[in-house]
Amino acid sequence: MNKEKRRRLFERLRAANPAPTTELVYRTPFELLVAVILSAQATDKGVNKATARLFAVADTPEAILALGEEGLKAHIRTIGLFNSKAANIIKTCAILVGEHGGQVPRERKALEALPGVGRKTANVVLNTAFGEPTMAVDTHIFRVANRTGLAPGKTPLAVEQALLRHIPKIFLKDAHHWLILHGRYVCLARKPRCPECPIADLCDYRDKTPPP
Repeated sequence: MNKEKRRRLFERLRAANPAPTTELVYRTPFELLVAVILSAQATDKGVNKATARLFAVADTPEAILALGEEGLKAHIRTIGLFNSKAANIIKTCAILVGEHGGQVPRERKALEALPGVGRKTANVVLNTAFGEPTMAVDTHIFRVANRTGLAPGKTPLAVEQALLRHIPKIFLKDAHHWLILHGRYVCLARKPRCPECPIADLCDYRDKTPPP
């Protein structure tokens, strides 16, 4: 995919959704951080149900520490891997209180030092909570970037770096959300919805789903 096609691709995604955002429900950077940690191998819908209960009683690191690990588990046990996620969140809250004044740090290195926070989670927080032009590559974005020819790569990091190189700067802040939503609802893994795709004519995918 060449530079002109990439520009047109994002112009169309922007026209269809001028103000994209995460489907995770949050009010503060801390709530977003917790929600993203919980979202690993879980749906946003499932996370939102759990965090609605959790944040009603504990929406700060101090409040979650007061709940304790078992108390936290009681609110998130509907989410997969809730035992390990609860342990990580408690440890993360302790670090936030002890080292960051209870605030979520805005630096990648500090974020990635938190238990349960890898590069993808750090990128989501930096982009969504703080408006940084980062790119969190999940399975949807990895698929869309490779399938369309937008930014092919064999690993999530390679795709992330290619996207950061190739996406015009004017689109970079919102590109993560456009691509993840496109992968979630249009460019599906098993049967992409090519006949209704707004960028189908720009896409390099050879095995497009034919019209009905």
